[in-house]
Parts: sequence; C-alpha cells; structure tokens
Amino acid sequence: MAIKPTIYKFRISLSDINRNYYDTLSLTLAQHPSETIERMMVRVLAFCINAQENLEFTKGLSAIEEPDIWVRTLDDQISLWIDVGEPASDRIKKATRLSQAVKVYSFNSKSDVWWDQGQAKLKQLNVSVTRFKWEEIQALAALVARTMDISVTITGDSAYVATEQGESEVSWEILQSV
Repeated sequence: MAIKPTIYKFRISLSDINRNYYDTLSLTLAQHPSETIERMMVRVLAFCINAQENLEFTKGLSAIEEPDIWVRTLDDQISLWIDVGEPASDRIKKATRLSQAVKVYSFNSKSDVWWDQGQAKLKQLNVSVTRFKWEEIQALAALVARTMDISVTITGDSAYVATEQGESEVSWEILQSV
C-alpha cells in the first residue's frame, strides 16, 4: 500500500512591501511522502514571493513534467514556471522553452555545490535563480503545524514570518536575475 501525502492548510496574511501587494491566501498543500518539511515551506515562500492571479501549486513531485508552482494563461500556456530545489540544467532549459518566465528557488545544504557546478550552463539560460539560507529554512520548518495562521511580510531580500508557534526571518540571495 502506498504512503499517502500529508495535508497542510495555511491561512496567510501576505504583505509584500517590495511590490505593494497585499492579500489573504488560503493554501492547501499536499506534502509528498518523499518531500521534507523544509522543501514544502520553500514552496510556500516561493508562492508568497510570486503571489499573483492564477498562481497555483501543481502536482509537484507526483508529476515530474510539471514545475512546483506555475501560472497558466487562459489559452493554457505557461507564463511562469517555478521550480524548488536544485534542478538539472536540462530541466531548466526545457522549462525556458515552455514558459515565458522561469524561476528557481534553491535552499538546501548542497545548494552552493549545485550553483558552482551548473552556473556556466545556467548563465546561458533565461532563468532567475534565488538561494535561501539553509539554516533559516530549517528554523522556519520547525514552526510548522498541520493547520496554521501565518503572517508573511516581504521587504528587501527577506521575509518575516510570524506564526502561533513563533517567528522566523528568511533571507535570500539572488544568484541570477533576468
């Protein structure tokens, strides 16, 4: 019998000072059995950073041909492709052919090695690459509950996250911007 995903429900009060974007989001996420809490929370952060109309989570790890998050147009074209983790450069290259904009959010302890090894190939592609600090992602993951009310305030290159369990600040570094 296959292991079923774990369902999380987040009510997020989002304030993105950088874009003057304010919203209340109700997100239901299915954590794939092989997905860590840290990766799931990076998906949530990436969603908040890119919040806009028609932004949605895909089937994620269950559908390898899809990104983690995307925006599809009314004519079913992909206008934004967001991958979380350290995808292969071939995957990113394919994504740039399928989508108008591609973003990658790298976050774990091997992120530096991934960037060092793939930087030359990625520089040739039309992709934005952002790296979160691993220790800060771990601290954020420690606050997770199955149902949560979260306040996320984005300003500059960081997000301040407040929950009933505590508070955390997650900063990031833009490695490549397009």
